[in-house]
Amino acid sequence: MADEIFSLMDEWGPEKIILVSDTRTGMKGVLVIDNTARGMGKGGTRMSPTVTVEEVCRLARTMTWKWAGVDLSFGGAKAGIVADPSDPNKEAILRAWARALSRHIPSEYVLGLDMGLNERDAAVVQDELGDRGAAVGSPYELGGVPYDQLGLTGFGVAESAEVACEHAGISLRGASVSIQGFGAVGHAAAKRFVELGATVVAVSSVDGAIHDPDGLDVEKLLALRDELGDGAVKAYGRPLLSLGDELVVEADVLVPAAKQDQIGEDLVSRLPAKVIVEGANLPTSKDAQEALRARGVTVVPDFIANAGAVVGAGVAMDSRYSAFRPDAAAIFELISSKLRDNTRVVLEQADRDGVTSHAAALAISHERVRKAMELKGRLPAKRA
Repeated sequence: MADEIFSLMDEWGPEKIILVSDTRTGMKGVLVIDNTARGMGKGGTRMSPTVTVEEVCRLARTMTWKWAGVDLSFGGAKAGIVADPSDPNKEAILRAWARALSRHIPSEYVLGLDMGLNERDAAVVQDELGDRGAAVGSPYELGGVPYDQLGLTGFGVAESAEVACEHAGISLRGASVSIQGFGAVGHAAAKRFVELGATVVAVSSVDGAIHDPDGLDVEKLLALRDELGDGAVKAYGRPLLSLGDELVVEADVLVPAAKQDQIGEDLVSRLPAKVIVEGANLPTSKDAQEALRARGVTVVPDFIANAGAVVGAGVAMDSRYSAFRPDAAAIFELISSKLRDNTRVVLEQADRDGVTSHAAALAISHERVRKAMELKGRLPAKRA
């Protein structure tokens, strides 16, 4: 087991992998602090029965590149709790996790929201540790910036998509969009796509996918989600397609906004989309990215497209102990500006260098992190 964990470490990190458990609640958790050359560790915590150390390490590394990509001074980190978010003992498990990591939160890591956690969970961690600075994404009533409730990630995905469409020579207004996932990211993206004049033709949830080539009623879907949560897609009233079919329906824009590792090289030839905007973390394999580039598909990498909540979290980090709540309109404006500019820069650099957009985005983030490591004397020592 130790050898497996050591194999996850390279010249960038992780700096720390901390495993915790609690016998009373059965809590098992992990905190990964990947690279803090640009600032303290900041990233979401996810709760899932299938969380693994390797998964959290990969996500922590993505956070390192994401913070550098949006040029905000924080370091990559991520955490995971092995539990079912629907467990009636969720709060006790979460409190046990927070207590076990109290020496590290918030001195080295500040909790954010990921799969399985919501604004109330952020409030619980703040309460357990007696520190408003222990988590961001907490409710408005507690002075927080509830970025999942505001839909900051999905909003940013749609903003990035409009620039990507321009790059691909099509207009987002009137374009068809398929969204894999209708959770915190997918539903907010659908809302913003409609506001920007696009037509959402397919969405999916754990129950399956729905598709209407003439366009789904997004307003109805959003109302159903408010009422039924994940059951909204099933309750919409159209026949359910198999999960994965939403990736291959006819659409100009595809937004994988569910889980990682959804699009491999074998699927690329079946994807009709001209533009892919990664709403989820790590949805495409490296081979798929190369194959998509060869086909001329415009792809916006995850840590560029889905950085909306990161920008919101950055604002929240600066105001954790302030009596004044950040202005939501200003946060949306900042997200739009940063993500549109970053998308444009990455796609233009990819074309100029003849590489995938992921390689171009990573080169930008690598340079920023490496420079911070150099300034702090953290680069690997040269051996004789």
